[in-house]
Amino acid sequence: MNWQDLSFTQIEGAFAVGPMVAILPLGAIEAHGPHLPVGTDIWIAEAMARVGAEKLGKEGFSAVVLPALAYAPAPFADRHAGTLAIRPETLTALVVDIAAAATARGIKILVLANAHFDPAQIQALAAAVEQSRLSAGVRVVYPDLTRRRLAERLGEEFLSGACHAGSYESSILLAERPELVDEPVRRRLPPLPVSLVEAARKGQETFAAAGLDLAYCGDPAAASAAEGRALVAELGAILAEAVRAELG
Repeated sequence: MNWQDLSFTQIEGAFAVGPMVAILPLGAIEAHGPHLPVGTDIWIAEAMARVGAEKLGKEGFSAVVLPALAYAPAPFADRHAGTLAIRPETLTALVVDIAAAATARGIKILVLANAHFDPAQIQALAAAVEQSRLSAGVRVVYPDLTRRRLAERLGEEFLSGACHAGSYESSILLAERPELVDEPVRRRLPPLPVSLVEAARKGQETFAAAGLDLAYCGDPAAASAAEGRALVAELGAILAEAVRAELG
């Protein structure tokens, strides 16, 4: 269920069922190649949150999905049209405030479903988790998909780091929002095996510096809706496992 779709009395009733888990999707507004919308990360994060909540619900948890945070630090994409970036410290403060507000309303665990992997985003979220736990004792769960043990569950392209608007993200959009994918353009795009992880290690700070003039890497033409559905199921499983691990 979605928090914003409920009345306050329905939310009160949901809390009566048992401890509530709230899931916060985190995306970005940034260039995702010439074939995907700039809101791609939002749709992916929301899909992860939705399936994760469904899995938790089947296991007896009371799980609710919060409205997504659409804005994020995006220095890699900041020179491309359509990108709307915020400062990392703004995101950290916002997540800390949301965590505190959710806890004050009786949420037992706040889960971060993040689909935006700019290094600035990862660092901002790590800081938010640490601050939340230290300042207010808030239980924040953050399955960081950039960690190898999780990344390897999402396919070779994702693990390689060459996955921005490539097969990984294009597949999920084909499964979740196919009407937003420019199919003729997607099918014509050649593979571009440039790892953004390696680019960041080399000190490259923009898509252009890394050779991503069209704001994509990986292999968009290899994407499929079937692969997207499998990836979303895996993302949801990762989220549910993170909650179970937090509860011991």
